[in-house]
Amino acid sequence: MTDVSTSDETQVDVETASESESSSYDAAQRRSRQIEADLAGDAGRYRMLTGDRPTGRLHIGHYFGSLANRVRLQELGVDSWIVIADYQVITDRDGVGPIRERVLSLLVDYLAVGLDPARSTIFTHSAVPALNQLMLPFLSLVTDSELRRNPTVKSELAASQRPMSGLMLTYPVHQAADILFCKANVVPVGKDQLPHLEQTRVVARRFDETYGRGSLKAPVFPQPDALLSEAPNILGTDGTKMSKSRGNTIEIGMTADATAKIIKRAVTDSDRNITYDPQGRPEVANLLLLAALCTGRTPQSWADEIGDGGAGRLKAVVTEAVNSTFAPIRERRAELEADPGHLLRVLAEGNARANAVAEATLDEVREAMGMAYDLA
Repeated sequence: MTDVSTSDETQVDVETASESESSSYDAAQRRSRQIEADLAGDAGRYRMLTGDRPTGRLHIGHYFGSLANRVRLQELGVDSWIVIADYQVITDRDGVGPIRERVLSLLVDYLAVGLDPARSTIFTHSAVPALNQLMLPFLSLVTDSELRRNPTVKSELAASQRPMSGLMLTYPVHQAADILFCKANVVPVGKDQLPHLEQTRVVARRFDETYGRGSLKAPVFPQPDALLSEAPNILGTDGTKMSKSRGNTIEIGMTADATAKIIKRAVTDSDRNITYDPQGRPEVANLLLLAALCTGRTPQSWADEIGDGGAGRLKAVVTEAVNSTFAPIRERRAELEADPGHLLRVLAEGNARANAVAEATLDEVREAMGMAYDLA
């Protein structure tokens, strides 16, 4: 009897949690649509924070999944902040690897795809001490159990064969500091990243409840909203998730010849007639999607045109589409890589802007907490 009751209660809890997540996602979608509609006429009221960990070279999945959208938001007039999260590299690994090379490679990709350092502040974690100092008061506002419920932390704990580092456990709070130090009010995310953003909103709300209204009589931090992306799910050339660690990616900076070789090895199937069937023929559908993204056409239109041309014709189409799309980006990459001094100047200027904003925010935090000891 007791066992059955416990099982029923557990099932109810699971259903309730599922309903709550669905409701939160629906609310996030509605707010995201409102923001998108607002961007056309009032983009200047928004500050966006996003970024990447420098763990390797970026690939075309990154381009279509996030980089192109960042450029779009920049062009609309959104105040864009891009963090190269070098400190976060060590959350789940023993060392940083060739970190300087990877940071500069990320910067090259950013600039090559169209991010403009005059309109987008590009900076590194490690160069902004005040940002990282915000983690201390923020950590006081969350519990151990809350952190362990975060999906990224949970998956790391389940998958790792070693004890979790303190930095990994506090990863959600570090992300909150990234967003809140510059008072970003919008963050481009996918559905799976909403728990991270909700943790940030919780930190902002709790800080305000604990300190903001009591001393400054006004909120210190905004509660940022999600700008939910409709990023296409591009598979790797082996038909599995595109991942640097799997070696199944087409890097943004690859040569045309290297790209052709990678696509030639891409997995397809034995049916010569090319059709767009994401469920039944995911590998073929993935190549059609890639051609469509590069050309502005639909996957179905490419399938109709290729017809019984077989995998060879399909791969030729994709190769031409990818190389044509990325040729100007790769040309720009080569120019940027030839001028490392320019790259370092861009990073220095971005770090300086980030430091100025972070220090001003930290001053506000100290004042709110009653920890401002400077002479009047």
